[in-house]
Amino acid sequence: MNHLLHAAVIGIGATLLMDLWGVVRQPLFGFARLDYAMIGRWFGHLARGQVRHRAIAAAPPIPAERWIGATAHYLIGIAFAALLLEAFGMAWLVRPTLAPALIVGIGTVLAPLLIMQPAMGAGIAGSRTANPTATRVQSLLTHAIYGLGLYLAGWLDHLVFAP
Repeated sequence: MNHLLHAAVIGIGATLLMDLWGVVRQPLFGFARLDYAMIGRWFGHLARGQVRHRAIAAAPPIPAERWIGATAHYLIGIAFAALLLEAFGMAWLVRPTLAPALIVGIGTVLAPLLIMQPAMGAGIAGSRTANPTATRVQSLLTHAIYGLGLYLAGWLDHLVFAP
């Protein structure tokens, strides 16, 4: 099995765990789940040359934006899993360990804090949200869960596909 297929299995598994966390955190902490439509809307407008928005929710809708957003979300999850395998080597799959997965997972929080949130109108690190500290903590926790997902999906990949 090649590098990309391992990255796909691990990235999809980790992203799925992150999304399941989004379902759980909504009733526990009152934070809404990730809205794939807003991600898709941003990517749709990005393809037309508009990078920044005052408020992405106020931007005109894009056809199939929810599907675009979900697809982008999982492709990004796969790309970060590929980064894990590139940074720590395919040998990581022989005996996946938690530290590299958490390093990559927590490191991925930089993407929403420094790229997505500012581009969508929420400011750097959610500074324009109603509660920036809570936004930052939830982003960090969500990406730590993604890191845990990288680790668990790495073990699943190892057990099923044994590189």
